[in-house]
Amino acid sequence: MKAILLALGLASLGLPALAGQFEAIERGRALATLGDCAACHTAGAGDYAGGLPLQSPFGAILSSNITPDAATGIGTWSRADFLRAVKQGVSKDGRHLYPAMPYTDYVNMSDADVGAIYDYLMSIQPVAHAVDADTLPFPFDQRWALGLWKRVNETGPTWAPVAERSEDWNRGRYIVMGAGHCAACHSPRNLTFGEKGGADFLTGGTLDDWHAPDITPDPVTGIGAWSAEDIVSYLGTGTNAFDTASGPMADEVRHSSSQWSDADLRAVAAYLTEGEPGRPADAPPPAPLAADAPSMMAGAAIYGDRCGACHATDGAGVPMLYPKLAGAPLVQAADPTSLLRVILAGSQAGATPAAPTGPVMPSFGAVLDDAQVAAVADYIRNSWGNAAPKVGPDAARDLRAALGK
Repeated sequence: MKAILLALGLASLGLPALAGQFEAIERGRALATLGDCAACHTAGAGDYAGGLPLQSPFGAILSSNITPDAATGIGTWSRADFLRAVKQGVSKDGRHLYPAMPYTDYVNMSDADVGAIYDYLMSIQPVAHAVDADTLPFPFDQRWALGLWKRVNETGPTWAPVAERSEDWNRGRYIVMGAGHCAACHSPRNLTFGEKGGADFLTGGTLDDWHAPDITPDPVTGIGAWSAEDIVSYLGTGTNAFDTASGPMADEVRHSSSQWSDADLRAVAAYLTEGEPGRPADAPPPAPLAADAPSMMAGAAIYGDRCGACHATDGAGVPMLYPKLAGAPLVQAADPTSLLRVILAGSQAGATPAAPTGPVMPSFGAVLDDAQVAAVADYIRNSWGNAAPKVGPDAARDLRAALGK
């Protein structure tokens, strides 16, 4: 509303060109927020000045400076240079960009939308901050090899409007597959670190010792039980009756989706509740572990002692505060990494203006051994109607070592 009033004020003063320029830059700012550009490109040096370590299986990659500083940022880049980097993963100097930059998703954005982000970035304060672009060890520092990687993996546009679906659904799909780059976390990766599509699209992915859950309409491992309003609440506030955002998703909500327009939130909800056309049939849920299995009995005792006070004895949690564990897709995921992580290391939920509390999950890594961590995970994953594969103590041990817990 403030942006609209300012634009009207400029126009009323006889400055229509300035009003139009302001509107264009404001549109670019909103699109940069939709794409969550600040999450990766902002660290200690200032907004969009880069230098944030992005963890990959091959080592840490530092995000680039995308302020309009001529020496260390993109101040000398043309609009065409920027479009090529964002949509094709090729820098102004011709070097291939690592796919930590989600150009395989941004390729689905329109040139007009990417150009609007360029206009916005060129309007912000330049920050002189040189970033080392070559931090990976040999052979991963050989950028020419990324050209071969692009031949092996899907790097062309995958989005197109679907005539049989609503305008809202198509807009939501455009956001999810483009600026929102949801697949970058929520789709599994192949052996070359490329995003899997097709039947695997949005079925969950593991990166940096977090598992981003299945966000398809699957009723067991996905969000099929969530209504459109549940999705709007989660993306807009960081919480709903089923879950509370934590880890990387808390950052996404705080810096990006909590600032989306209501129309875009509802569009994404319309798409996610319905899913892709021709989506594979939901797989039957696995049988839960027997209640009298040793790990289930040990886990029940630990849960009652350590977890039930917040998450309730029936796994119902406290709406909008402590996540519901019964029926939670993250809990029932085939990959238990995120559940094990929050047990071992704890977690801070995201805080937004609409949900400012941001509850804390304490760490139990110092008081539970690997077998106990696995046991309480088994109990949570196979109680109250949940069903998921058994977790071995080795999984807890390996994650504990990776986290230093």
